[in-house]
Amino acid sequence: MTNPPVDLAEVRSIHLVGAGGAGMNAIGLVLAEMGHAISGSDLRASPGMTRLAAHGARVAIGHSAANVGSADIVAHSSAVSYDNAELDEARRRDIPVLSRAELLSGICRQKRTLAVGGTHGKTTTSSMLALCLVAAGEHPSFLVGGELNEIGSGAVWDTAGEWFVVEADESDGTFTELGADAVLVTNIEPDHLDRYGSFTELAAAFENFASSAAGPRVVCADDRHASALAERIGGCVTYGTAPSADYRIADARTSRTGATFELFAGATSIGRCELPLPGLHNVANAAGALAAALELGAAAGPMVEALGRFAGVARRFERRGERDGVSFIDDYAHLPTEVTAAIAAARGGGWNRIVAVFQPHRYSRTAALWQDFADSFTGVDQLVLTDIYAAGELPRPGVSTELVLGAVLDSHPFASVAYLPGRAELRSYLSASLRTGDLCLTLGAGDLTTLPDELLHAP
Repeated sequence: MTNPPVDLAEVRSIHLVGAGGAGMNAIGLVLAEMGHAISGSDLRASPGMTRLAAHGARVAIGHSAANVGSADIVAHSSAVSYDNAELDEARRRDIPVLSRAELLSGICRQKRTLAVGGTHGKTTTSSMLALCLVAAGEHPSFLVGGELNEIGSGAVWDTAGEWFVVEADESDGTFTELGADAVLVTNIEPDHLDRYGSFTELAAAFENFASSAAGPRVVCADDRHASALAERIGGCVTYGTAPSADYRIADARTSRTGATFELFAGATSIGRCELPLPGLHNVANAAGALAAALELGAAAGPMVEALGRFAGVARRFERRGERDGVSFIDDYAHLPTEVTAAIAAARGGGWNRIVAVFQPHRYSRTAALWQDFADSFTGVDQLVLTDIYAAGELPRPGVSTELVLGAVLDSHPFASVAYLPGRAELRSYLSASLRTGDLCLTLGAGDLTTLPDELLHAP
């Protein structure tokens, strides 16, 4: 961060460039609920832009210097280029130009902040945590990276509450500068190594993130790197199935429609939780949320009940429908461990076959992690791979889905795997091969999420 801290205690006129993107859009909604005058622009119309308009924002499709209007702050997402016309106009008029992280840091300074970080699981965990605190009457504000199905948004500002729950994104390194009072760390695994250079540097950033918070510091005991972090910095509260965990998961079970577990604090039972989401990874997410909320002093009973009606987050093992006896579920999983967890959840569902369709995400991520996918798809009956979703990156020589394909077949030479680069051939193949009793599980952070609807509503 290069700008001085922004003061959001008084009403400001704030223009957001790239306002339709998930991160900037959620910030815009929070700022509007705080009472600031918001305007925003993006290249194309989207549900996010519609939501901003519904919150009173002035929105524009396309970028133009005129969109800046009378703003006294201009902020932009990381996807916006430096030479954007609106950023040029702001600099010409000496209007402060802030990054998304700088703006978020300003919001965090308005309340006590509990930041949820980790390589994966943080969206679901922070959503569960927000729901728990709402149920316990704590009136939290929150900003998470997905849309909570209960409210259709991941952004709420409640002036009555003390705490602000925020999903802390480590991708650009700025999560260490949020000024969080409390933190929750779900896990630490290799990712964004193009940004950090090495896993050692990534782990050091997480250590900085956690150690900078006065507390509580809540860390998953079942993840070896997170657990090692807790030991290094001390003063942490742990959760998980490990016998040494301060909040211990016991008797966890999962099925097609949900999961159950009991949570203990020492020898005392917090209660038995029945989640409407399958998967042991969601059990861990719920336990982390409960542990953090309990450390803030929230009452256990209402939170356990609330998790029983948690409606999930968009694109997290999201049931999309059924056609001709074939079930369709979409999941955001795009890292090796996430893929493994989603498939494990599916295996408990009792389908005749699991047909997993995976879209690798970004050339940089594929180049760094392709070998780690070798065993991620164990347990599926059919694996279908498609081309890399670039997410704005330029292709890299020698980096393609074929790297993942080779890793899987080297480790499992008799696996049933198909590689179908194009969407049309992918649809045709699945339409012909899926049969009654199957689960079609789409996996990835890119545009593969539209495939279930395409198959469900095909002529």
